[in-house]
Amino acid sequence: MAESMEMKSEPRSQIGSRAARKLRKAGKIPGVIYGHGQNTISLSVSADDLEHAIRHGIRVVDLSIGGEKQKALLRDVQWDYLGMDVLHVDFYRITEGERVVVEVPIELRGEAPGAHEGMLEQPLHQIEVECLATGIPESIRVNISQMQLGDVIHVRDLKLPEGVEAKTDPDAVVVQIVAKEVVEEEEAAASPAEPEIIGRAKAEEEQEGE
Repeated sequence: MAESMEMKSEPRSQIGSRAARKLRKAGKIPGVIYGHGQNTISLSVSADDLEHAIRHGIRVVDLSIGGEKQKALLRDVQWDYLGMDVLHVDFYRITEGERVVVEVPIELRGEAPGAHEGMLEQPLHQIEVECLATGIPESIRVNISQMQLGDVIHVRDLKLPEGVEAKTDPDAVVVQIVAKEVVEEEEAAASPAEPEIIGRAKAEEEQEGE
Protein backbone atom coordinates (compact mmCIF):
# COMPACT_ATOMS: atom_id res chain seq x y z
CA MET A 1 0.00 0.00 0.00
CA ALA A 2 1.13 3.55 -0.68
CA GLU A 3 2.72 5.33 2.26
CA SER A 4 1.96 8.85 3.46
CA MET A 5 4.34 11.73 4.17
CA GLU A 6 4.48 15.17 5.70
CA MET A 7 4.66 17.97 3.17
CA LYS A 8 5.71 21.54 3.86
CA SER A 9 3.00 24.03 2.90
CA GLU A 10 2.16 27.70 3.38
CA PRO A 11 -1.03 29.74 2.84
CA ARG A 12 -0.96 31.65 -0.44
CA SER A 13 -2.57 35.10 -0.72
CA GLN A 14 -1.42 36.14 -4.19
CA ILE A 15 -2.87 34.41 -7.22
CA GLY A 16 -2.34 34.71 -10.96
CA SER A 17 0.31 33.55 -13.41
CA ARG A 18 2.90 36.15 -12.34
CA ALA A 19 2.65 35.13 -8.67
CA ALA A 20 2.77 31.45 -9.66
CA ARG A 21 5.96 31.95 -11.68
CA LYS A 22 7.54 33.76 -8.72
CA LEU A 23 6.68 30.85 -6.43
CA ARG A 24 8.13 28.26 -8.80
CA LYS A 25 11.37 30.24 -9.07
CA ALA A 26 11.55 30.08 -5.25
CA GLY A 27 11.24 26.28 -5.31
CA LYS A 28 7.54 26.15 -4.45
CA ILE A 29 4.46 24.92 -6.31
CA PRO A 30 1.09 26.73 -6.12
CA GLY A 31 -1.95 24.67 -5.25
CA VAL A 32 -5.28 24.42 -3.46
CA ILE A 33 -6.89 22.17 -0.87
CA TYR A 34 -10.66 21.59 -0.87
CA GLY A 35 -13.35 19.14 0.16
CA HIS A 36 -15.59 18.12 3.08
CA GLY A 37 -17.70 21.28 2.82
CA GLN A 38 -14.84 23.49 3.97
CA ASN A 39 -13.50 26.54 2.19
CA THR A 40 -10.98 26.08 -0.59
CA ILE A 41 -7.59 27.30 0.58
CA SER A 42 -4.85 28.49 -1.76
CA LEU A 43 -1.43 27.29 -0.69
CA SER A 44 2.05 26.51 -1.87
CA VAL A 45 4.13 23.39 -1.21
CA SER A 46 7.79 22.55 -1.47
CA ALA A 47 8.68 21.52 -5.03
CA ASP A 48 11.17 18.99 -3.63
CA ASP A 49 8.54 17.41 -1.37
CA LEU A 50 6.03 17.19 -4.20
CA GLU A 51 8.60 15.68 -6.56
CA HIS A 52 9.45 13.06 -3.92
CA ALA A 53 5.77 12.16 -3.49
CA ILE A 54 5.18 11.82 -7.23
CA ARG A 55 8.36 9.82 -7.78
CA HIS A 56 7.49 7.33 -5.01
CA GLY A 57 3.79 7.06 -5.80
CA ILE A 58 2.72 8.69 -2.52
CA ARG A 59 -0.92 9.78 -2.69
CA VAL A 60 -1.71 10.74 0.93
CA VAL A 61 0.10 13.65 2.61
CA ASP A 62 -0.05 15.55 5.90
CA LEU A 63 -0.16 19.27 5.22
CA SER A 64 0.54 21.85 7.92
CA ILE A 65 -1.46 24.98 7.06
CA GLY A 66 -1.41 27.91 9.46
CA GLY A 67 -0.30 25.64 12.28
CA GLU A 68 -3.12 23.14 11.63
CA LYS A 69 -2.36 19.70 10.21
CA GLN A 70 -4.68 18.34 7.54
CA LYS A 71 -4.53 14.92 5.92
CA ALA A 72 -5.10 15.20 2.19
CA LEU A 73 -5.18 13.17 -0.99
CA LEU A 74 -2.92 14.27 -3.84
CA ARG A 75 -5.79 14.55 -6.30
CA ASP A 76 -4.47 16.24 -9.43
CA VAL A 77 -1.15 17.49 -10.78
CA GLN A 78 -0.95 19.94 -13.70
CA TRP A 79 2.22 19.75 -15.83
CA ASP A 80 3.67 22.07 -18.44
CA TYR A 81 3.16 21.22 -22.11
CA LEU A 82 6.43 19.23 -22.18
CA GLY A 83 5.41 17.16 -19.17
CA MET A 84 8.59 18.16 -17.37
CA ASP A 85 7.66 20.74 -14.73
CA VAL A 86 4.71 20.84 -12.32
CA LEU A 87 2.61 24.00 -12.62
CA HIS A 88 -0.14 23.41 -10.05
CA VAL A 89 -1.39 20.79 -7.60
CA ASP A 90 -4.81 19.99 -6.10
CA PHE A 91 -5.29 18.35 -2.69
CA TYR A 92 -8.53 16.86 -1.36
CA ARG A 93 -9.20 16.74 2.39
CA ILE A 94 -9.72 13.26 3.79
CA THR A 95 -10.61 11.78 7.17
CA GLU A 96 -9.61 8.58 8.92
CA GLY A 97 -11.50 5.60 7.50
CA GLU A 98 -12.76 7.50 4.43
CA ARG A 99 -13.06 5.63 1.14
CA VAL A 100 -12.14 7.39 -2.08
CA VAL A 101 -12.28 6.68 -5.81
CA VAL A 102 -8.91 7.06 -7.54
CA GLU A 103 -7.07 5.88 -10.63
CA VAL A 104 -4.26 3.37 -10.06
CA PRO A 105 -1.67 2.34 -12.68
CA ILE A 106 -1.49 -1.23 -14.00
CA GLU A 107 1.90 -2.93 -13.82
CA LEU A 108 2.55 -5.96 -16.03
CA ARG A 109 4.78 -8.62 -14.50
CA GLY A 110 6.59 -11.40 -16.34
CA GLU A 111 6.97 -12.24 -20.02
CA ALA A 112 4.07 -13.67 -22.01
CA PRO A 113 5.06 -16.78 -24.04
CA GLY A 114 2.31 -16.04 -26.55
CA ALA A 115 3.87 -12.68 -27.41
CA HIS A 116 6.44 -14.55 -29.53
CA GLU A 117 3.66 -15.80 -31.81
CA GLY A 118 1.40 -12.76 -31.75
CA MET A 119 1.23 -9.20 -30.44
CA LEU A 120 0.69 -8.17 -26.82
CA GLU A 121 -1.79 -5.31 -26.48
CA GLN A 122 -2.54 -3.37 -23.30
CA PRO A 123 -5.64 -1.20 -23.85
CA LEU A 124 -5.77 -0.21 -20.16
CA HIS A 125 -2.80 1.33 -18.37
CA GLN A 126 -4.76 2.33 -15.27
CA ILE A 127 -8.08 1.50 -13.66
CA GLU A 128 -10.44 3.31 -11.32
CA VAL A 129 -10.76 1.76 -7.86
CA GLU A 130 -12.51 2.52 -4.59
CA CYS A 131 -10.59 1.96 -1.37
CA LEU A 132 -9.57 3.52 1.93
CA ALA A 133 -7.77 6.81 1.37
CA THR A 134 -4.96 5.50 3.54
CA GLY A 135 -4.78 2.20 1.63
CA ILE A 136 -4.39 3.22 -2.02
CA PRO A 137 -2.30 0.63 -3.93
CA GLU A 138 0.80 1.97 -5.67
CA SER A 139 -0.17 -0.19 -8.65
CA ILE A 140 -2.25 -3.20 -9.67
CA ARG A 141 0.13 -5.95 -10.68
CA VAL A 142 -0.88 -8.31 -13.48
CA ASN A 143 1.04 -11.55 -14.02
CA ILE A 144 1.25 -12.27 -17.77
CA SER A 145 3.86 -15.07 -17.59
CA GLN A 146 1.26 -17.73 -18.51
CA MET A 147 -0.50 -15.87 -21.33
CA GLN A 148 -0.70 -17.63 -24.69
CA LEU A 149 -1.91 -16.49 -28.11
CA GLY A 150 -5.61 -15.61 -27.83
CA ASP A 151 -5.59 -15.14 -24.06
CA VAL A 152 -7.34 -12.10 -22.60
CA ILE A 153 -7.31 -10.60 -19.10
CA HIS A 154 -10.32 -8.46 -18.23
CA VAL A 155 -10.79 -6.09 -15.30
CA ARG A 156 -12.93 -8.77 -13.60
CA ASP A 157 -9.94 -11.13 -13.69
CA LEU A 158 -7.63 -8.83 -11.72
CA LYS A 159 -6.52 -9.85 -8.24
CA LEU A 160 -7.05 -6.74 -6.16
CA PRO A 161 -5.70 -6.12 -2.65
CA GLU A 162 -8.11 -6.62 0.24
CA GLY A 163 -10.52 -3.73 0.59
CA VAL A 164 -9.96 -2.50 -2.97
CA GLU A 165 -12.90 -2.57 -5.40
CA ALA A 166 -12.63 -1.96 -9.14
CA LYS A 167 -14.98 0.71 -10.53
CA THR A 168 -13.89 0.34 -14.17
CA ASP A 169 -16.14 -1.76 -16.43
CA PRO A 170 -15.47 -5.41 -15.44
CA ASP A 171 -15.60 -6.45 -19.12
CA ALA A 172 -12.92 -3.95 -20.16
CA VAL A 173 -9.80 -5.58 -21.60
CA VAL A 174 -6.62 -4.98 -19.61
CA VAL A 175 -4.18 -6.99 -21.71
CA GLN A 176 -4.50 -9.52 -24.55
CA ILE A 177 -2.39 -11.39 -27.08
CA VAL A 178 -3.73 -11.29 -30.62
CA ALA A 179 -2.50 -12.67 -33.93
CA LYS A 180 -0.24 -10.32 -35.90
CA GLU A 181 -2.58 -10.56 -38.90
CA VAL A 182 -5.42 -9.11 -36.79
CA VAL A 183 -3.26 -6.16 -35.71
CA GLU A 184 -2.22 -5.45 -39.30
CA GLU A 185 -5.86 -5.54 -40.46
CA GLU A 186 -6.90 -3.14 -37.65
CA GLU A 187 -4.08 -0.72 -38.51
CA ALA A 188 -5.00 -0.82 -42.20
CA ALA A 189 -8.66 -0.14 -41.42
CA ALA A 190 -7.72 2.79 -39.17
CA SER A 191 -5.41 4.39 -41.75
CA PRO A 192 -7.04 6.97 -44.08
CA ALA A 193 -6.95 6.24 -47.80
CA GLU A 194 -3.88 7.98 -49.26
CA PRO A 195 -5.44 8.75 -52.69
CA GLU A 196 -8.21 10.76 -50.99
CA ILE A 197 -5.70 12.89 -49.08
CA ILE A 198 -3.60 13.56 -52.19
CA GLY A 199 -6.69 14.35 -54.25
CA ARG A 200 -8.04 16.70 -51.60
CA ALA A 201 -4.71 18.49 -51.29
CA LYS A 202 -4.50 18.90 -55.07
CA ALA A 203 -8.01 20.30 -55.24
CA GLU A 204 -7.21 22.78 -52.46
CA GLU A 205 -4.10 23.90 -54.34
CA GLU A 206 -6.12 24.49 -57.51
CA GLN A 207 -8.67 26.56 -55.59
CA GLU A 208 -5.92 28.66 -54.03
CA GLY A 209 -4.48 29.34 -57.50
CA GLU A 210 -7.83 30.60 -58.87
